[in-house]
Amino acid sequence: MCLDVARALPKRPFQLKELIQQAWFVASVTIVPTALVSIPFGAVIALQLGTLTRQLGAQSFTGAASVLAVVREASPLVTALLVAGAGGSAICADLGSRKIREEVDAMEVLGISPIQRLVVPRVLATMIVAALLNGLVSVVGVAGGYVFNVMVQGGTPGAYVASFTALAQTADLVTAEVKALLFGMLAALVASYKGLTAGGGPKGVGDAVNQAVVITFMLLFVVNFVISAVYFQVVPQKI
Repeated sequence: MCLDVARALPKRPFQLKELIQQAWFVASVTIVPTALVSIPFGAVIALQLGTLTRQLGAQSFTGAASVLAVVREASPLVTALLVAGAGGSAICADLGSRKIREEVDAMEVLGISPIQRLVVPRVLATMIVAALLNGLVSVVGVAGGYVFNVMVQGGTPGAYVASFTALAQTADLVTAEVKALLFGMLAALVASYKGLTAGGGPKGVGDAVNQAVVITFMLLFVVNFVISAVYFQVVPQKI
């Protein structure tokens, strides 16, 4: 599927209208739950790290630890899980329904590539939406952690912001966006593959959706670990 998408990507005509429709669809089913999850997620991270840094006598680094945890790890993973769970399942169900209705077979008989016509726009749309949602999750998560630390845990706004600016670097945000793009691509590829290979009627489509979500989640954690390990080896840290 990856090679098929890579070969179909430069082919013309490009399905721009399908790309816009799919991007809007994926954004519409993920943006609200993503925003709602980001706020408590940032607060929980601030609570855990705030308690830990207080026990270690390093309260001044609470802001840096919370923001870096949200930006580097939590934000791309939350984005990917919601994109895979909501957007990916919808893509798999849509393509699976087309498969059992034999629409995909009809396209192939007419000489239309289902990969170019259906899969490529969905993969690109999911990657774009995942990158944008990652920015939203980062902003909302950091704001939630800031409010929780300052208003609930008694932290000072100046120390929170100063510690973050002292430790964070541009590579953190770039890595998070790269993660979001890769996670979105993985979610769309797995969902498209399981959808186009679905069989056995409506029950087969339901099974394909469940398998797509489970496989995507497992791949996301593996890829996230590999990227994080490479990042810490390649990018020098400030401390």
